[in-house]
Amino acid sequence: MKWIGILGVSFIIVCIFFIQWPKMKKYSLKEKIVFLSMTFLGWILALLLIIFPDLPGPTQLIDTIFKPLGKILEL
Repeated sequence: MKWIGILGVSFIIVCIFFIQWPKMKKYSLKEKIVFLSMTFLGWILALLLIIFPDLPGPTQLIDTIFKPLGKILEL
């Protein structure tokens, strides 16, 4: 079942790329690099969430970092 999700996300990323890339001709190289890197990072994150659905989110990371600080401030 995970393969269907992986193929679906990959198909959507490919569609986004082929729709947006021809419109990027007027933009600079830096903007094209940003587009490619953000698309690639989004694809990687989507695949990780499909393969490992129990990954902690960014709010859980913040909670882990600042929970000891909150306990110190309660005193």
